[in-house]
Formats: sequence, C-alpha cells, structure tokens
Amino acid sequence: MKHGASESRLKHAISLGREYLTHWAIAGAIIALTGFAPEHWFADLFGHLEISERLRHIWPLNFDVRIGFVAVGVGIVAWDVLRRSTLQKPKSLPGREQEVAGPAPDQAGLDAKPVEAIQSPTLALPDKPSIAVLPFANLSGDADQDYFADGMVEEIITALSRMSWLFVIARNSSFTYKGRPVDVKQVGRELGVRYVLEGGVRKAAGRVRISAQLIDASNGVQLWADRFEGNLEDVFDLQDHVTTSVVGAIAPKLEHAEIERARRKPTDSLDAYDYYLRGLAQVYMWTKRNSDEARLLFDKAIELDPEFASAYGMIGYYYVQRKANGWMSDRAQEIADAVRVARRAAELGEGDANALSRAGQTLGFVAGELDAGVVLIDRALAINPNLATTWFNSGFIRVWLGEPEIAIEHLTRAMRLSPLDPLIFGMQTATAFAHFCAGRNSEAVLWAEKALRTKPNFNGTNAIAAASYAFAGRKREAEEAAAHLLQIDPSFRVSRIRDYFPFRREQDLVQFAKGLRIAGIAE
Repeated sequence: MKHGASESRLKHAISLGREYLTHWAIAGAIIALTGFAPEHWFADLFGHLEISERLRHIWPLNFDVRIGFVAVGVGIVAWDVLRRSTLQKPKSLPGREQEVAGPAPDQAGLDAKPVEAIQSPTLALPDKPSIAVLPFANLSGDADQDYFADGMVEEIITALSRMSWLFVIARNSSFTYKGRPVDVKQVGRELGVRYVLEGGVRKAAGRVRISAQLIDASNGVQLWADRFEGNLEDVFDLQDHVTTSVVGAIAPKLEHAEIERARRKPTDSLDAYDYYLRGLAQVYMWTKRNSDEARLLFDKAIELDPEFASAYGMIGYYYVQRKANGWMSDRAQEIADAVRVARRAAELGEGDANALSRAGQTLGFVAGELDAGVVLIDRALAINPNLATTWFNSGFIRVWLGEPEIAIEHLTRAMRLSPLDPLIFGMQTATAFAHFCAGRNSEAVLWAEKALRTKPNFNGTNAIAAASYAFAGRKREAEEAAAHLLQIDPSFRVSRIRDYFPFRREQDLVQFAKGLRIAGIAE
C-alpha cells in the first residue's frame, strides 16, 4: 500500500473517531444527568433554583425508570452508528457501474476518486481521426533530462499535426497531464479524442530509446506498441519511426508519400536542437526571468545553426511576451530586432508552419505590420491546419485588423485544439477583445472574466475587462479592473494604447480609449 493512501485512511479514521466520541459524550451526558447523577446534585440544583417541594419528589427515580434512561442513551448511540455506516457505502449510479469501476488504491498506487470521472466534461469527437500525445515519461533517472523527453513529444505532436486529415490536440493541453497518473478513457473524454499516445524516453551514454503505445480512448484497448532505439544522432529518425507507426496504426491505408512529406529535420545540429528544447521549456513558463533565459538558449541554438528557422521564430515570440507584459525597456530597439528575427524566420522556414506562425505573430503584434503578419499566418495554416497556436495568432491578428467575427471563429478553433492549454487565458482575452470590437460588451465581460480567473495579473486582460465593464454599466468592477491594471503596469495610460494594442480601425481605438477613461485610466 502506498504511503499516501495509508495516511489518507488514517486521517479519515481519526475524523470518524472524533465524531463518534462526540455523540457518545452527548448520550453519556443524558444518561448521567437523567439516570445516575448523584441525588445531592439534583437536591442542590432544586434548592438553588427554589423549585417547589412537589417537584423535589421527582428525584430519586426508581431503579427501573433509570434503567430506561440508560436504554434511551444507548439507543441514540446505536442509531448514530448504524446511520453512519449506511452513509459510508457508495451508491451506484444506474448504467455507470463500468465507468465508475477502477483499481483499488493498493493496485492503482493512489486513492482512486471514481466520481470525478463522471463529473469530467466531455467533448464531442471531431469528424476525423483525433489523437492526444501525452507527455512521455523520462526514464533516464535524471530529472534534468525532462526537457529532452518533453521535446521528443513536442516534435511528434508537430509531425502528426502536419497531416490535415488528422485532428491533433495541442502540446499545451496534452502537457496538463504531466507528472500524474491518468486514465486514458478520461483523457479521451476531457480532450475529445479517439486515440491517446503515451510512452517513455531514455537518454544515456549517447543512446536514445523511445517506447510508445497507442490506445483507443473509447475502450482502453491497446492498438499498437513498439520500442525504438538508436544513437543520439539518429534521434530525428527515431521520431519519424514513432510518427509513421502511429499513423499506420490509425490509418493503415494511408499513402506512404503523405508520411514522407510529414518528415522534417528542424536542424542538422543536435547541440542546437538541445538548446532549442531547453528554450521551449523556459518560454512556456510565461515569466520575465524564464523568458530572458529562453532568449539566451535560443541565441545559443542559432550560434550553432545560423539557419535554424524555428529558433528565430521563438525569439520573435520572446518579443511578443515582452510587449504583451509591458517588459520592454527600449521599445524602438526591441521592435527593430523583433522585425529582424521574424523576417529571418520567414525566410528560412518557408515550409515550417511553426516558424511562419511565430514570424507572423511577431510582425503583426510587436511591429504592427498587420498585413505582412496575416499573410505568414495564413501560409502556416495552409501547411499545418492543426496548430492551435497558429489559429490563436490568426484570431488575435484579425482582432487588430477589425475582423471580429473571423477572429472569434479562429479563436474557437484554437481552444478546441487545446482545451486545457495553460495559456488559454490569451485565447480568452483575444475573444473578449473580438466581442468588444463587435459591440457585444456583455459577451466581452464574460470572456474577460474567464481569462482573469486563469491569469489575474495579465495587463491585456485587465485592460479589456475595464473597458468592457465600463460599457456594460458596471462602473465599480470597471474601476477595480483599472486599479489592478495600474498596479501591474503603473505607466499604463490612454495615450499609450497603440503601444500595446495595434488597432487598425479608428472606431475600435476610440471606443477602447473611451471605456478606459470611464474606468478611471488617466490620459
């Protein structure tokens, strides 16, 4: 039995024991005070209260009556014990016994909570084959190698997502399951997928071993399992083998040519690739310190491979984070450098959807080059229609272009591809902006509130919340959001809106500024 399960049961037993003792004490008090309390105690009490002489004759009771009081007290305790033992038995739900059933705590290695499986939200399956690739276990015995296992999974997800006929859950949603045991059936329900791929990676002494298994999430049946092993320099081939095998298991009749087109080495330098993976692990943390560390790692990757398109794209994303969070110190210089790396990523990554998407995001949001940005993002979508990040970038840039309905459609697609994304607050914030620009202030408030529950200290979310609250007639909430925004970024002013939000339509800019003024943001 696991230590955690034993400790949980001990705490439960102690809690029940305390409750039982409490009820025994109450019943005991009734017995003592009514049946066996010393006669002089009642005599003193009656005397103190000046009770009439006639009432004094109630005490002492005869022995048989006092035995009756004892029986009543014991009955109270017995009834309570029986009631509690009945309540402790779980009630089965008709038609759900099979779904609720699961391994005992000793077998599963944790305290099972079957009711949660019933309460989990269920997403409808897409109209094409769908898959989620869960984080692979790091079998190297070295926690510092987690980034390598994560990177392997990210590359497999990217390779699978290039296939337009396949629906692939985004990396950020898949990785919410990292570090905890999961039930693939529950994963299938929560992410809305037919298949789940899981496995492990071992890296040691210049060798890499990848093991994987493909499971049908609807019934938990293993469809395929295999192990791939080779030298570290063969890591890209190993990824290809895994991807090809998975695709073959899902669609046996898939043409080999489509599989071949899905193969791509991001770089010929393994050291550059290693730095790139380390950078990805840092940049997803979404903090200034981690973002700065990621920039250094991406720079090292480019030093080793000056034509590494995805590394340039992620440096562009570094500048997106800096602008979005108000971290820029020298705006002109940083914007110029952001444009340089974005154009380099686009130049080198002609067939790389991730590089093109990041380049378009950087040009559109950081530099305000909206037309150039949307062209790159649309090209990325044509190459790979399964990247949640690209649909998110497309949605947000269309907010700034003044196309709120298209923006909402693309943002909805992004959230479906990555429903558990830790960065979903950005998609929700963008959706709030889109509804605001469409004149739907109540809907904008709802989406801003969703984003605030996930990320309360993001300045963009607080800004759109303040403006939306203002036009929805909720002045107190608008002022609170504005005050919080100024706590996060004391330099925020109405006159600096374009420094943060590259609105093209003048009407959107004017309306947003008006809402911020109502909320209490100074000019």
